[in-house]
Amino acid sequence: MHLLVGLGNPGREYVHSRHNIGFRAADEIAAHYHLSAPRSRFQGLVQEGVIDGTKVIVLKPNTYMNESGRAVGEAARFYKLAPADITVIHDEMDLAAGKVKVKRGGGSAGHNGIRSIDAHVGKDYLRVRVGVGHPGDKGRVHGHVLGNFAKADAKWVDPLLDAIADATPSLLNDDPSAFMNRVALATQPRRHHPPKPEAKPAQPPKSVDDTPTDGDAKTTLGQALSSAFSRLRNKE
Repeated sequence: MHLLVGLGNPGREYVHSRHNIGFRAADEIAAHYHLSAPRSRFQGLVQEGVIDGTKVIVLKPNTYMNESGRAVGEAARFYKLAPADITVIHDEMDLAAGKVKVKRGGGSAGHNGIRSIDAHVGKDYLRVRVGVGHPGDKGRVHGHVLGNFAKADAKWVDPLLDAIADATPSLLNDDPSAFMNRVALATQPRRHHPPKPEAKPAQPPKSVDDTPTDGDAKTTLGQALSSAFSRLRNKE
């Protein structure tokens, strides 16, 4: 069994915020694999099913971001799951928008949801870090993560979430490299190579033309006249 956790904040006002991209990834995974309808459990919303032969619990904590560990810890204890059986998907300001990195363990990098989960289940779980970019100024960080994606961002957010869902089996197989490769291949712009110019057909060798040129004709005529005059002189 595997516990997939998407981080975010409950409430309509946060649905489209950068901080809630973990929630959106969880929703996309549940829809992609036709998991059960959501139900309230473990201080959050839970959807269950099987992905690539693995029993999966998708959890969206309803405890607000900085208390996410309470919901994750409760679910982990109920199912007797080790940190290695848990994957958490969350926003990451230290990555450029649209970039995805996966790591196991490590620090929280100031992410309150990760800090809370570390406190409840330890650090040795898999973290899918989804880049939302940095505003460039520490004073604007709060507004940036809680702010909504721009409408133009849908061009990369929607395909990215779809790619994350499609590549989820690689996470369940504990193959982060394969997961990142699949996501990158699905989201990077395709390169369009200009068509190669068509090869010109080989030209047939030029045939030798035996037709005399004007110069050749004049030479031949002159030679004939000279020969005729010579014969007349000989007769005289």
